Amino acid sequence: MAKLYGKKLAAWEKKRDLNAEILQAVRDMRRGKWARKTEFIPQRDGSMRRIITRRDGTVEKDHIIPAGDTSVRAARAATGLSQAQFARLLGVSVRTLQEWEQGRKSPSGAAATLLRIAGKRPDVLKEVA
Repeated sequence: MAKLYGKKLAAWEKKRDLNAEILQAVRDMRRGKWARKTEFIPQRDGSMRRIITRRDGTVEKDHIIPAGDTSVRAARAATGLSQAQFARLLGVSVRTLQEWEQGRKSPSGAAATLLRIAGKRPDVLKEVA
């Protein structure tokens, strides 16, 4: 869908049935359908290719996470786990992991050490998972 502005956006919003859209989204989730899917593909140089695909097949985002990147997001990408799986592995809530990934909070202590290990040796964490 192309971006809408001004009168076209107002007309589109007027025709929307948000209740129907929400109900359909809930039905889709219960059936296991997805709206967006994120794939992490390891590259030969140690970096990770992250592809976010919408259900209709369009690629929303396709970029490379550098090998030397020590961010929380890169550590999770290296393991190939979802946020929920990675949070469970680290022993933190999904919300805490999201706060770390978005830079609002930073991990400390054992969590920071585990994240460094995940970034450098994702195979070790995959073994534990």
